[in-house]
Amino acid sequence: MASQRILVLGATGGTGRHVVQQAVDAGLEVSVLVRDPAKLPARSRVRVHTGDLLGDAAGLATAVAGQDAVISALGVGKSFRSGRLISRSAPTLVAAMQAQGVRRLIFTSAFGVGATHRDAPLLPRVFIATLLRDIYADKRDGEAVIQASSLDWTIVYPVGLTDGPRTGAYRVGERLALSGFPRIARADVAEFLLRQVTDRSLVRKGVLIAP
Repeated sequence: MASQRILVLGATGGTGRHVVQQAVDAGLEVSVLVRDPAKLPARSRVRVHTGDLLGDAAGLATAVAGQDAVISALGVGKSFRSGRLISRSAPTLVAAMQAQGVRRLIFTSAFGVGATHRDAPLLPRVFIATLLRDIYADKRDGEAVIQASSLDWTIVYPVGLTDGPRTGAYRVGERLALSGFPRIARADVAEFLLRQVTDRSLVRKGVLIAP
């Protein structure tokens, strides 16, 4: 795994920070593309590309070039407005990866998007249909672009995220029995995302991750 080169998108966010830290600790060659490097915790072994995924196609192409995989932890944080971040960035990302010959994409979504909605308990469904409606519609539209591409994608759907410690104890599957408001630590999600860099068993699949 030490020879793997990865690009992390959303590296300044909650999950993205864990991905970067764990990747560095594992000896991977880590690059990030960020708009504001000042928001990125100091990392002596991280190659930082400054640019905007939505408005800098050349910068994205440079960041993607030579990578073995791209891990996306893109999101809008605690906002209830998507700004169409995922649906606008997905076509640009897919095009850049295809042009640079980089096939492996591990993409972080959210529990309740797309087919995972069928496993959502009643109360989460209410929030998805109301407060999270715009966020989820944006993710669904962006994922459709990824799923229609020729990339070796895996879309990961974590349940509610926490800042708890990394446990290494979680379930993964295309269908999971869930109840209430399930929660998982971002650190555990990051661990699973990184495992997919070399694990080919979930290529072109969407998987839930939960405690």
